[in-house]
Amino acid sequence: MLRGAALSPFKRHPRPDAPLPGTAARLPDLQVTAEHLAAYERVCAFPTGHAGLPVTYPHVLGFPLAMRLMSARRFPLPLLGLVHTSIEITQRQDLDPATRYELTVRIPELRPHHRGTQAAVSTELRAADGAATPVWESTSTYLARHRTTTPAPPATEPGTPLPPLAEWHLPGDLGRRYGAASGDRNPIHLHPLTARVFGFPRAIAHGMWTVARCLAEFGAAGPVRVQTRFKAPVLLPGTVVYAAEGPAFALRAARGDRVHVTGEVTPLTV
Repeated sequence: MLRGAALSPFKRHPRPDAPLPGTAARLPDLQVTAEHLAAYERVCAFPTGHAGLPVTYPHVLGFPLAMRLMSARRFPLPLLGLVHTSIEITQRQDLDPATRYELTVRIPELRPHHRGTQAAVSTELRAADGAATPVWESTSTYLARHRTTTPAPPATEPGTPLPPLAEWHLPGDLGRRYGAASGDRNPIHLHPLTARVFGFPRAIAHGMWTVARCLAEFGAAGPVRVQTRFKAPVLLPGTVVYAAEGPAFALRAARGDRVHVTGEVTPLTV
């Protein structure tokens, strides 16, 4: 992160047609540690001692590799200011914590966006015995904001709000706790003073914590596809409402109509 921050001022003019390095980062023999897994489960409220890994856990395992790629000199977007805008996860089976895995992260493309340029970051998890098909894969998009001529998509009519199922009171130190468990110590999540440097009045919750907490409440497991969009940051401390019906879920402000996260969980036919 420090290297990416130092190089960010030299990447002031990102564009979607910029060349990508075309490299991948790989861990060929990854072993999940019980202590790290338990810390992640606690902070995200996943049930501890479950037979399978939490559906969002491989993202945390791949995060250091993604940071290595996005902080590289040849990566064309500035690391500082990148906003995580979406993640799609495909899990083909429950993941055994005792299995050894091969983890690969790559950045296959840049995409134009009406607010700038997005990088697609792909993560794949395979059994380390050389299996061809990933047991888990995801695509995240990260947005670098800048002026662009890309038109905004047509506005859609808001649908009926999902029924509220739970209200969560989030403490001010949540970003530090999740950062310790996930390794994502972006200063916007850690303290009000460091968050203000980047334009936030207080620290904000990690987007991947909000998704993980929603999926823990939803009970997503087994062969499943998850599609999530990040709409607005969650200020810490704060109170949010979890809502869900059928395959859809959302996280919104306890007061007003601000929506933080929307998503769907659908069974996967294998």
